[in-house]
Amino acid sequence: MTLLSYQVFMAVVEQQSFQKAAQALKLTPSAISHAVSAMEEELGSMLFVRSRHGVYLTNYGKELFPYIKNVLNSDEYLQQAVAQFNGMQKGLVRLGTFNSACVEWLPSLLKDFEQEYPEVRLDIYQGTYDDVYHWLRDGIVDLGFLSSTSVGELAYVPVYEDRLVCVAPKGFQTKNPGYVTIEELREQRFVIQREGCDADVNHFLEKYHLSGGAGSRILDDMSAIALVMGGYGVCLVPELVIRNITFPVDVYPLDVEEKRTIVLASLRSDVFAPAVRRMYDYIIERFQYDAEEME
Repeated sequence: MTLLSYQVFMAVVEQQSFQKAAQALKLTPSAISHAVSAMEEELGSMLFVRSRHGVYLTNYGKELFPYIKNVLNSDEYLQQAVAQFNGMQKGLVRLGTFNSACVEWLPSLLKDFEQEYPEVRLDIYQGTYDDVYHWLRDGIVDLGFLSSTSVGELAYVPVYEDRLVCVAPKGFQTKNPGYVTIEELREQRFVIQREGCDADVNHFLEKYHLSGGAGSRILDDMSAIALVMGGYGVCLVPELVIRNITFPVDVYPLDVEEKRTIVLASLRSDVFAPAVRRMYDYIIERFQYDAEEME
C-alpha cells in the first residue's frame, strides 16, 4: 500500500462519503473507490460498510485506524522537519480541548501564537475529557488540554489549577456567610454533567458521598448553570468555568479545598513534529509566565 492509499482511507473516514473524499483529495470518485477496493483486496477484508446513509468503518477498519493514522502523522512530522531544515516555519498542529479551556484560553493563545508563527496551521478539536483522551490516544490530535483525573497513561505536564466552587440560584442562603459546607450540600439537589464531561466533580461527589443527583446528565457547563439559574438545583464547577459568566446566580467557595489540575497531554513527550514542539513549548512558557505575573 502507498501513502496515497492511507490518505484515501483517512479521507473516506472523515468525510463518510467516497464523493466528498474525492473532492477533498481532488480525485475522481472512481479513483477513490478503486483505491479502497485495492486496499481491501490486499488486506483480505472489508474496510468500509457502504450504505445509503454513508460509508462507515467495519470492525476490521476500526482496528487498523490508529495504525494508519500513525503512518500519516509520521509523514506529517517528516514534512515539517524538512521544512524546518530548509528554514521554513511551517506545519500543522491539532489541539484538543474541553469547553472552559476553549472559552477562556484559546482566543488569545491562538491569536498570539499565529502572530509569531503565521505559517503554522492550527486545527482545534473541542469535546469532553473522554473525547480529548481518545483523540490523543488515536493520533487524531497532537496535544490536548485535560484534567489530571482523565489523563490515564498519556504523557502530560501540569499547567493550571483551579478550585471547585458551588453555583446556586440567586438569593441562595448559606448557613455560614460567604461559603457553603459539605453538610449543606448533602441537603441539595445537584445538576450533574454527563460522565466524561466533568470527571473532577464526579470524583468530588464520590469522595464526599454526595448523591443528591437530580436525574440530570448535562453535556456542557453553561446548560448546567442555566438549570441552576432556574432553580432546578445547585452545581459544582471548576472556577475557570464561571470566571466571566453573566448568569444571575450566586457562587460560593466550599469549606474544603478541592482543586482541578489541568494538564497539557500528548501521546508521547519525547517525539514531536517541529510545529507541535513549538506549540507545546509556547503553551508551557505561556502558563509559566502567567503564574509568575500573578505572584
